[in-house]
Amino acid sequence: MKKKGKIVLAYSGGLDTSIILKWLQENYNAEVITYTSDIGQEINRKKIIKNAKALGVKKVIIEDLKDLFVKEYVYPMIRGHAIYEGVYLLGTSIARPLIAKRQIAIAKKFKAYAVSHGSTGKGNDQVRFELGYHYFGPKIKIIAPWRIWKLNSRSDLIKYAKKNRIPIPKDKKGAPPFSVDDNLFHTSTEGKVLENPKNSAPEFIFQRTLSPEKAPNKSSYVTIGFKSGDPITVNGKKLSPGNLLQKLNILAGNNAIGRVDLVENRFIGIKSRGVYETPGGTLLMIAHRTMESVTLDKETMHKKDAVMPKYAELIYNGYWYSKARFKLQKIVDLKRNKVNGFVKLKLYKGNITIVSRQTKSSAYSMKKVSFEENKTFNKSNVEKFINFHKKNLR
Repeated sequence: MKKKGKIVLAYSGGLDTSIILKWLQENYNAEVITYTSDIGQEINRKKIIKNAKALGVKKVIIEDLKDLFVKEYVYPMIRGHAIYEGVYLLGTSIARPLIAKRQIAIAKKFKAYAVSHGSTGKGNDQVRFELGYHYFGPKIKIIAPWRIWKLNSRSDLIKYAKKNRIPIPKDKKGAPPFSVDDNLFHTSTEGKVLENPKNSAPEFIFQRTLSPEKAPNKSSYVTIGFKSGDPITVNGKKLSPGNLLQKLNILAGNNAIGRVDLVENRFIGIKSRGVYETPGGTLLMIAHRTMESVTLDKETMHKKDAVMPKYAELIYNGYWYSKARFKLQKIVDLKRNKVNGFVKLKLYKGNITIVSRQTKSSAYSMKKVSFEENKTFNKSNVEKFINFHKKNLR
């Protein structure tokens, strides 16, 4: 008897990926290995294992990648101050490359001939996953059910689930639910009333941030310490990357920081509206730039600013593992070894105020900037400087 081939499925344990699991078994006569990356999303390990095994899965793999995710994906992006279209901190975009890399590694380990994901045919994630698959496993087959199956509606999925005795959460019966993606860096919510940009976002969709109205009436303060461009301490305490971001998430979320409501241009050519929450990431973005302002020279900072839009777009479009992104990362990390010190922030009802910057760097000179008379800055050279640049006016 011919041995079944193996497929590694990116599996959440929910309704959609459980349906995909069964569909793969039926249509490919394959042994499905489920793979779940724990990158800080709300995760129920027991449920994942129970649901997978109920569908006959023998190998259920769940990896804790929180520290790896923050250190090797979020932190490099923070160093680049990557913001897509002026507001989006790329929370979903930065998670997919890591999942894809590990999924291919699992496929190679267990000699699977294919990998599969649950991304829809209209979204960006299918591109992000599959570019990652191609980079690490160009010979491994990719199965994207949403692009090829005949289950074209929510009612089709419900019928298929009932037929195959797949548990259906109560909130998924009838109308489609909000589409929610979360990880340690952010939570995104799309769909339903949010699809019409004239509708305001209902308060109940927010999962990790209080509204300004419900935030404390008293300010909170936080000091973030940096070493070689990466955050390493919060209020003087050294923390692992995952724990550091989680601590900032709680602090910022309780002070109504990190909400963004945007209409973005997807890579595949359509616009979508979503509500994103990135509380700790918002603090890190502001604190890091503040730290650079007193540790880096003008040329280095402006060079980084110039490449940021392209750098952010590459991440958004799924090109984390591209030569272009690697090249820009080198520019992003120029002189990162000089970015050391502490930034103190004041948090109040959605607002962030910079309180202080402390560093041993000599990039900022109090002597040169002082209004007191001193000999460290030669003002007589300013007229020559202006005369040299006035030729650019014509």
